[in-house]
Amino acid sequence: MRKVIYVDNNATTMVAPEVLGAMQPFFAERYGNASSMHTFGGQVKHDLDEARAKVAHLLGAAPEEIVFTSCGTESDNAAILGVLRANPDKRHIITTRVEHPAVHSLCQSLAQEGYEVTEVPVTRQGELDLDVLVDSIRPDTAIISAMWANNETGVLFPVEKIAEIAHANGIVFHSDAVQAVGKVPINLAEVGVDLLALSGHKLHAPKGIGVLYVRRGTKLAPLLIGGHQEHGRRGGTENSASIVGLGKAAELAETHLAKQQTRIKQMRDTLERRILESTPDCFVNGHPEHRLPNTSNISFEYVEGEAILLMLDELGICASSGSACASGSLEPSHVLRAMGVPFTAAHGSIRFSLSVYNTDEEVKYVAEQVPGIVKRLREISPFTQKQK
Repeated sequence: MRKVIYVDNNATTMVAPEVLGAMQPFFAERYGNASSMHTFGGQVKHDLDEARAKVAHLLGAAPEEIVFTSCGTESDNAAILGVLRANPDKRHIITTRVEHPAVHSLCQSLAQEGYEVTEVPVTRQGELDLDVLVDSIRPDTAIISAMWANNETGVLFPVEKIAEIAHANGIVFHSDAVQAVGKVPINLAEVGVDLLALSGHKLHAPKGIGVLYVRRGTKLAPLLIGGHQEHGRRGGTENSASIVGLGKAAELAETHLAKQQTRIKQMRDTLERRILESTPDCFVNGHPEHRLPNTSNISFEYVEGEAILLMLDELGICASSGSACASGSLEPSHVLRAMGVPFTAAHGSIRFSLSVYNTDEEVKYVAEQVPGIVKRLREISPFTQKQK
């Protein structure tokens, strides 16, 4: 079997060995229902409480503010729909043009149901236009939803400023922090985010587990109604093994934060520098500094990103495209469109996203392969032929 070089960690991550080890007893030994009255189930509840405390510590939150969900998408939906249901007289939503589909598609659906949605634009470097955000606020604005870090470019939004703006106007602020948690320091005791979503499989926990942080006092109607689990905020039997895994992953993420800011950032910068130096007509999308330390989105003009990905895949390199071509759409990514990336470049965008498990040797190999692939594709590209 060929060696896989995985540089697509914003899509999903490997389950850390320590996380897998922490989870294993909960499949065959500690399988009790945490909501049961007996001691066997009560032991599992104790384990879940420990995991909740670990996640809370990573976020700078209180354990009682942590609600376990199935994924980031559920957390985002629960936050936005929960606020709207709790405030039925408010029919206006403010979000951004570059949100993840978990927020973007939901807001589009709500607009079809009669809600009014304002999408705040971004600059060419992907930064949010705060003046437009302020001007968009209305008396009936129920919620502002703005991501902590963009999943395609890694650009960081000024969540602290957005929270201040929201609270000054009596508006709930929700942030999709799925890409940010574990990569940049987050302290919700200091940043006034009311609702925050995270997803376990983005920080080396398994798929199928997420968290919705709910600040004390935030008025929120539950999305899933059933049992009394999660203090009535999310019905459904707890996914014990995955919750414990997420707790361990949160613990590991704290120890890795320093590496994110040093070693991983250095690998990312090395990858970008080598590609940009050896490949003409390419550039990095997003702000050079205000972005995640692990993420690089590079546009290669006059070639299709999907073709680059296929050729990388033949070499065992896993990355992802900044455009939506791979999903069958002829339109480039809505994020890159919002940033004003030229058409000839938006279709040729590749996202490389690193983790603590990547090595300098892997980064060097990827940087060596990309220029030749782009050169070969340009030699047969109709876009390139038109330039001659």
